[in-house]
Amino acid sequence: MTTPQLLADEVTVRYGRHVVLNRVTLRIDRGETVGLRGPSGCGKSTLARVLALLHRPDHGQVSIDATPVTAVRYAVPVDLRTRVAVLFQSPRAAADPRLSLTDLIAEPLRATRTPEATVRERVAELADLVGLTPDLRTRRPHAVSDGQLQRACLARALVHRPDYLLCDEATAMLDASTQAHVAAIISDYQRAQHAGVLVITHDQTLMDRWADRIVDLDPATV
Repeated sequence: MTTPQLLADEVTVRYGRHVVLNRVTLRIDRGETVGLRGPSGCGKSTLARVLALLHRPDHGQVSIDATPVTAVRYAVPVDLRTRVAVLFQSPRAAADPRLSLTDLIAEPLRATRTPEATVRERVAELADLVGLTPDLRTRRPHAVSDGQLQRACLARALVHRPDYLLCDEATAMLDASTQAHVAAIISDYQRAQHAGVLVITHDQTLMDRWADRIVDLDPATV
């Protein structure tokens, strides 16, 4: 039996004439945490975007549990694209400033035409999980701290109960207590859902503590 996994197979990505990733292969098994490290500019974030089905590689492909995915973004069927979620470094770059935190969390559910009663129930559940009090949920991004906004982005990432969660420097902008809280929520979610997690971070202590397996992004060896 094939091990359930998120796989980038022989992926190459170019921006113009610049090759960012050159035939890189990376797998994330269900239930494991993979740490991805490498110097700035080596393509870690690009690889995360490819795995998150947000960027089409120039060569190679992504597969989810042995199912090849050839499209990106909303061209990917809902049942596939909702199985992978990503949590970015900057919550302010990722969040729509016009939305309240409640609507920010709810937006992916509404995009898949989830009944509104289910949306409200799921949003309340996740807001409680990440520690967003009712008064914070009505605020827009400019009215909350980076830590509070990243908690909302984490709730948004978990809203479809993804099988794979990609964390791209997701705790880099947080204070130590919020960083620990976010990491604990992700670890608890992983155990409950047997989810695969990718952790990209320059924090070697966090990497050593969190990852089951660490991969150095070197196209010659990955």
